[in-house]
Amino acid sequence: MIQQNQTITQETETLETVQTSTIRSDLIYGLEARPPFVESVFVALQHVFACFVGIITPGLIICGALEVEPTDTTFILSMSLFVSGIATFIQAKRFGPVGSGLLSVQGTSFAFLGPIIAAGLAVKEAGGSPTEALSLIFGLCLFGAFVEILISRFLHLANKIITPLVTGVVVTLIGLTLIKVGITSIGGGVVAQRNETFGSPVYLGIAALVLIVIVALNSLNNNYLRMSSVVIGLAVGYLVSIPLGLVSFSNLSGLPLITIPIPFRYGLGFDFGAFIPFAFLYMITAIESIGDLTATSAISGEPIEGAKYFRRLKGGVLGDGINSIIAACFNTFPNTTFSQNNGVIQLTGVGSRYVGYFISVIFVILGLFPIVAGVFQALPQPVLGGATLVMFATVAVAGIKIISCVDLSKRNSIILAIALGLGLGVTFEPTILDSLPNLIKSIFSSGISTGGLTALVLNLILPGKE
Repeated sequence: MIQQNQTITQETETLETVQTSTIRSDLIYGLEARPPFVESVFVALQHVFACFVGIITPGLIICGALEVEPTDTTFILSMSLFVSGIATFIQAKRFGPVGSGLLSVQGTSFAFLGPIIAAGLAVKEAGGSPTEALSLIFGLCLFGAFVEILISRFLHLANKIITPLVTGVVVTLIGLTLIKVGITSIGGGVVAQRNETFGSPVYLGIAALVLIVIVALNSLNNNYLRMSSVVIGLAVGYLVSIPLGLVSFSNLSGLPLITIPIPFRYGLGFDFGAFIPFAFLYMITAIESIGDLTATSAISGEPIEGAKYFRRLKGGVLGDGINSIIAACFNTFPNTTFSQNNGVIQLTGVGSRYVGYFISVIFVILGLFPIVAGVFQALPQPVLGGATLVMFATVAVAGIKIISCVDLSKRNSIILAIALGLGLGVTFEPTILDSLPNLIKSIFSSGISTGGLTALVLNLILPGKE
């Protein structure tokens, strides 16, 4: 067993996606410290503010694209917050092999937006209802999570298949392919396209205002304002939209006082062709979680090499997969580790995992009161678009940073060019696949899966150093 652990440790240290340098931080409370109640609540609220928008935004975008009923949208957003609370508690508490035992906040993943929307729209184009689309989506999310659970048991082999080049291509494509979603929201969304108000100067002006506020705050030296830039930008856009008649609170009056979590409210569906992109993205999510967990461990003053570190990685990725299953059961979308909270740990000097318990309680409470989700459900599309455009573009930049660390030899440049070309190609012109069998069309309809699979296969078969 000792020899096996040593072997695993050696293999872990070769993971190209994991940095083995120590991140300096002046911690006031370490991982196992128990800060006083008032300080714990204060720090927990900062984590909540940093991650709140990221948790509910995917649900807003998906429900808007699929034209889900307002009451269902509010319920799904509430469940996103509710599940994030449960998932964060699992990661911080650690139950046996499940969880990292770090102050790691869980939230809804942006990576799955493209395939989720594509799968849902395919159901609607075939004559299905939004409820049937949600049924398929949650089924794909649930069964796909087992891929990440399986990977967590063999993390030491992951970098032999998914290299930084492949990861960089996928992360870049996630950001680039979602730009269309952000631009659509800026123009007013699907409803505006239907009623011919898409691209109205009012919509564009509001989106530009939100964008300017976010960029301006990010340019300041005040870390708290920078971390809150998206929240403040959304708030400014929201307030400006009210007198313009773009915000309707009519749905709030019909909301119940408390949301009762109902497992499998929309059922579970499955389609093998649509499942392939989900399975592939769960593989990428596992690698991304390694980076997040490594950063959290380093910032918290914990080891980032050795058997203890590797147990945390395996537990964290396993927790990711199990939390995504819980999310699907409670009618929301895949969960993953958030990187936003690492900045909060650095700023506050509090890396205590016990703060994660307070974060969990706050998210669960917010999820149980539908008025919270209802207020955000009324958020005008141009306001959302102004913020998400920045967020999606930032994801693309993160992918470019990963690629910039790769030796762009002739071989790697060819892989990068073909993968990006095909991935963006099917995104710009999806009708090119219309004459192909439905199974092939389902697999390659997502630019993320097309580009990612292309990079993966070429990286395995082309001669030269991988």
